[in-house]
Amino acid sequence: MRRIDVIGIGLATFLVGGGVFLILQLVGLDTLTAGVWSQVFLVIGLISWVLTYLFRVLTQNMTYNQQLKDYEEAVLQKRLEELTPEQVAELEAEIERERSLGAVGEKFTAAKNDPRA
Repeated sequence: MRRIDVIGIGLATFLVGGGVFLILQLVGLDTLTAGVWSQVFLVIGLISWVLTYLFRVLTQNMTYNQQLKDYEEAVLQKRLEELTPEQVAELEAEIERERSLGAVGEKFTAAKNDPRA
């Protein structure tokens, strides 16, 4: 986030808080009560924003994580493009061997854990 974005968000928050305060006064609340309720609305907004941030952190749906994932995929794609056709075929054969060994291992583990055996 750029510095101007932070300044804009701060200014917008200040103006919204003042606007809520003025609207509450126009509705008929006295100055003290309007001030308290405008602060309540701003605190609720702040807590909501923090909760959305925590949700993005816990689900790893943040800009940094997305950039890192995109970078890793680009590096792997570039490495794959640099391989010769023989190396690609060798890599695919190795992956297939590992998959078949994994399937055998899973069957063995399932049979070992089967109470009927």
